[in-house]
Amino acid sequence: MLDKNGIARRIAQEVQNGQYVNLGIGIPTLVANHIPEGLDVEFQSENGILGMGPFPIEGTEDADLINAGKQTITALPGAVFFDSAMSFAMIRGQHVQLTVLGAMEVSANGDIANWKIPGKMVKGMGGAMDLVASAENIVVAMMHTNRAGASKLLPTCSLPLTGVGCVKRVVTNLAVLDIKDGAFHLVERAPGVTVEEIVNATAGALILPDLVPEMSL
Repeated sequence: MLDKNGIARRIAQEVQNGQYVNLGIGIPTLVANHIPEGLDVEFQSENGILGMGPFPIEGTEDADLINAGKQTITALPGAVFFDSAMSFAMIRGQHVQLTVLGAMEVSANGDIANWKIPGKMVKGMGGAMDLVASAENIVVAMMHTNRAGASKLLPTCSLPLTGVGCVKRVVTNLAVLDIKDGAFHLVERAPGVTVEEIVNATAGALILPDLVPEMSL
């Protein structure tokens, strides 16, 4: 199965030339480290940067240059900085073609829960509500199960929702799955992972094709 960087590497294949892409907190931030050379893509962070690059090499960090998750980042040549009002005007104006978000739960209807666990301290919704309401395409990066081994791909979400019916594709440490017609559709399996393992780890309705190819990383 994949580690977090493996998930990010697979999601980097979803990015198309010329796109404006927002990377959420957690695994999604790693996607910027795996963009193929020569691909022209603009990463946007809702705290006010367009042209975000990969994470800096240790020892070269600039404490004033951070993403929405307060991690130090790099800025590519031509990057621009602006206030959050301008940033959210970009998002709400649907100028971001792809959004990559982490999630605590995703339902077979494409609902996402990624901002609150009752009784636990979580950073809050942040810009996620605006992103899921405005993005043309939402890909979720997540582990297939929680720490207790329970599925995070469910018939319905049990946690408070961030968005309804908005997720199109999920990339986990086990598989790539599309969401349509009220079910998860298995597209690819992670290297070394069997279809049976994916079936056992998925609580929501799962549609299996005749042949499930292994991810090419």
